[in-house]
Amino acid sequence: MRIGVPKEIKSGELRVALTPLAVNELRARGHDVLVERGAGIGSSMPDGEFVAAGARILDRAEDVWAEADMVVKVKEPLAPEFASMRRGQVLFTYLHLAASLECTEALLSSGVTAIAYETVERADGSLPLLAPMSEVAGRLATQVGAHALQATSAGAGRGILLGGVPGVPPGRVVVIGAGSAGTHATAVAVGMGARVTVLDKDVDRLRAMHARFGSRISTAVSTRTELEQTLADADLVIGAVLLHGARAPRLVTSEQVGRMLPGSVLVDIAIDQGGCFEDSRPTTHDDPTFVVHDSIFYAVPNMPSIVPHTSTRALVNVTLPFVSAVAEKGWRTAMRADSSLAAGLNTWSGQVAHAPVAAAHALPYVTVESALNG
Repeated sequence: MRIGVPKEIKSGELRVALTPLAVNELRARGHDVLVERGAGIGSSMPDGEFVAAGARILDRAEDVWAEADMVVKVKEPLAPEFASMRRGQVLFTYLHLAASLECTEALLSSGVTAIAYETVERADGSLPLLAPMSEVAGRLATQVGAHALQATSAGAGRGILLGGVPGVPPGRVVVIGAGSAGTHATAVAVGMGARVTVLDKDVDRLRAMHARFGSRISTAVSTRTELEQTLADADLVIGAVLLHGARAPRLVTSEQVGRMLPGSVLVDIAIDQGGCFEDSRPTTHDDPTFVVHDSIFYAVPNMPSIVPHTSTRALVNVTLPFVSAVAEKGWRTAMRADSSLAAGLNTWSGQVAHAPVAAAHALPYVTVESALNG
C-alpha cells in the first residue's frame, strides 16, 4: 500500500503522523511511504531521517494526497485539503466530527473512508489511540493553567502559586472528569502541591482516584449544586470530560463563571469535542487565552502540539499497529478481524458510519456492518 504523510496545516500543529522508525517498519513490510517535505521538522525529525528510513519525500501536499492509498495525519483535514480527498482513499487521523459539521460534510462529499483515532474503542471501553494524547493534554493542562494564573503587567491572572509557600495556603484546583486526562491533570496538580478536588458522575472512577492519590485530593460526585459550590473558590478549573465520539456536554455555564474569583483560570481539554464550558471557543497556541467575566479561558484544541517530539512518538507508538493492519489487509478485512478498529470508522462512501456523529448533526447513518459488507 502507498501510505501518505502530509505536513499538518492546522495553526500551531507541529506533530507528524509517522516517525522515521515507523516508516522503517512499514517499508520492511513492503509498503511505500510518501512524506511531504518538512512534515517532521516541527517534531525534530528532519527529512534526512525519513529518507534514511526508506520514505520518498514529495515537495507538495497535493502530490502526497494524489498518490496515497491511505493518508495518515494527526489532525482533521482543513478546507485547503478538502479537494484532495477522494472516494476509495482511506484517511486515518483524529477527526472529532461531532464538533465540526464542515469537516463532516467535506468527508461525505469526497466519499473518503475516514477512520478516527479517537473512536477506536476496545471492548472494555478504553480508547487506545486517544489515551496517550489525553495523558499529554492532562499534564499540560495543569502547567498552562498555573502559568495563566501568574499576574502580568496587564493584571490578568490571580497571581497564585499553586503550591503556595510556608505561611500561605496553596491554590485550589478543580478537575472535572476522572478519566485519563483528568487523572494526569490531577497528578501534576498534586505534584505541584495544590489543593485538588476531582468531580465525576462515576463513583467507581472516584474510588480509583482516591486509591491512587489518597488524602492528597478530595472527590465528589458531580451535580449542579456540588459543581457550583466547588467553582466558587477555585483558582484553576480543568475541564476533562469526554463522551466517546460525541459532542462534549456543556457543564459550566457562563453564569457560574461570572461568580468565580476574578483572575481564575479555566482550561478546556474537551475543546476538541466542542468544549465543556459554555463560554469556550477554540483558540490557538499563538493566542491561547481570552477573558470572560474576569476569568481566563485556555481552549487550544491541539494542546499536545506544543510538545511535538514527545507527542508524536507517543501517538505513533499506538497508531502504528493499526496503520500496519489496514495497510496489510485493507480496511475491511482489518476491521472484520478487529472490532476496536471497526469502531473507528466514521464515514464511508458518502455516508456517516458512526452514530454519535450522525446524532450531532442530525444526519442519517449506516452501520459499520453495512459498510464492511459494501
